[in-house]
Amino acid sequence: MWSAIVGIDEDPVTGSAHCTLAPYWSARLGPSSLRARQISARGGDLWCELRDDRVLLRGHAVLVLRGKLILPDG
Repeated sequence: MWSAIVGIDEDPVTGSAHCTLAPYWSARLGPSSLRARQISARGGDLWCELRDDRVLLRGHAVLVLRGKLILPDG
């Protein structure tokens, strides 16, 4: 919620949520590939595909941040 206070918009589509929703709906509906739509103010579409113990997500994204992680030697 703090993000709204400082004016940072939320992600329009929550990929982590769909990693749980895709197996749930696939088990009930049958197909291993599903199209999902997140209904929210900014909303968005994505495609979910179950492969073994993984969920592959596809959709449109906008790069908003780039960084570099430096780990200590050893």
